[in-house]
Amino acid sequence: MSPLALVSVSDKKNIIPFCKELVEHFNYKILSSGGTAKHLIEAEIPVIKVADFTNSPEILGGRVKTLHPKIHGGILAKRTDEEHKKDIEANNLELIDLVVVNLYPFKKTVDHGAKWEDAIENIDIGGPSMIRSAAKNHKDVSVLVDPCQYQDFLEESKKGELKDSYKAKLALEAFQHTADYDTAISNWISKERDLQSSKYIESYPLIKTLRYGENPHQKAFWYGLSNIGWNSAEQLQGKDLSYNNLLDLESALSTVLEFGYTEKDELTTDIFASVILKHNNPCGASISNSASKAFLNALECDSVSAFGGIVAFNSNVDSETAIHLKDIFLECVVAPSFDEEALEILKVKKNLRILKFSKDQLPKKNQNSTKSIMGGLLVQDTDDSIEKTENWISVTNKNPSNQINLDLNFAWKICKHVKSNAIVIAKDQKTIGIGAGQMNRVGAAKIALKAAGRLCSDAVLASDGFFPFADTVELANEFGIKAIIQPGGSLRDQESIDMCNSKGISMVFTQKRHFLH
Repeated sequence: MSPLALVSVSDKKNIIPFCKELVEHFNYKILSSGGTAKHLIEAEIPVIKVADFTNSPEILGGRVKTLHPKIHGGILAKRTDEEHKKDIEANNLELIDLVVVNLYPFKKTVDHGAKWEDAIENIDIGGPSMIRSAAKNHKDVSVLVDPCQYQDFLEESKKGELKDSYKAKLALEAFQHTADYDTAISNWISKERDLQSSKYIESYPLIKTLRYGENPHQKAFWYGLSNIGWNSAEQLQGKDLSYNNLLDLESALSTVLEFGYTEKDELTTDIFASVILKHNNPCGASISNSASKAFLNALECDSVSAFGGIVAFNSNVDSETAIHLKDIFLECVVAPSFDEEALEILKVKKNLRILKFSKDQLPKKNQNSTKSIMGGLLVQDTDDSIEKTENWISVTNKNPSNQINLDLNFAWKICKHVKSNAIVIAKDQKTIGIGAGQMNRVGAAKIALKAAGRLCSDAVLASDGFFPFADTVELANEFGIKAIIQPGGSLRDQESIDMCNSKGISMVFTQKRHFLH
């Protein structure tokens, strides 16, 4: 008896040559319905229509086509089970050996802004039911959910009887396919109706197995979306990205995005920003009137730590900037665009990873941030809210000048991306000292102030959290700091304000904290 394949696909890529191969070389009969049946018939492939197979018409505008005992009985029947054999004979079931199904394009539909009613109609019911039935009975039935599987299936079939391990692999991919589909639907409903989900569900395909994780003894895997984020960035040269590269690139780009992001073919930005990052902390940052000047200013902050670092730009990288980049050892450079001359210059650094990351590849705002803990995940909104400087309050007798305000704004944006406790010293729109990840705030201040040294005169200090004591202000004064920006909100704020007033230092409260753990 000829094997029977049930074929019902939304994505019709390669389905005609695949079905022709099934019919001509493996003697399959094809069972199909709706648009797929029409598509195959037009290609002169013999088709048994589902309605004829079941003796039941499609009803409810096509909502009910394959939800029938003759379909699911033919898929779910165990070939060697005696009771099943009796039911097969009693109900005149014809066994289905292969299920080729992919689902209505729900994700694409909602991504294009479909109305609620249209999106609901693109929720597939029969398709997932057939896929799950076949995957459950994978010992006897093969299931294909992706055109990429067709050629492998044909090759495996040419070898003879399919191995159990191969059919189990197909079943795994089938259940993952339907799980991904249901995840998209549930998350869409939650978003559209502003409902807090009782479960955190996301679905990311495996992009690649990484060489190792943070350390060589740790296995690591990269999961993500193909159309957004780092997987969609264009790597122009260099070695494969590592686990640590990806973490540092994320932090570097997030920091430089504070100053806008301008591609070459757009209007030239007035703010050229460069951030050098090492071990998930900025070690230098600047904004200037050119990309090359911004990079050189950032490099001056801590040229030692910049060795082996990541550099991010918010604008096109030109040849002048590339000349400076090639003079030090760097792991990665990321920017919205690169001049051809710049790429030629950087080619001498064969292992340097160069990534072109366009604005279109940036994720939408209000994404979630997740961190794994033992037995679960912590989920929060990303800290990407736009700062409203009109909410800032000058709390001292001395108000900062316009130039000092520019430096305060710059320092505050950088401090947001430094691990807590964080202190940033800045002057003339560039960092001159950074203290990161310390267990107490005065300790972070000592590191930053000592790094800046004599450059601290007339500089500003930013703190990601409030001052519980006046000791940080007192220390800042010893180094010549002229203005401080911090969230405020301590019960002892007045001590710091009084210390600033006694030393002639301006202090601004942002009324917003930016801890980064």
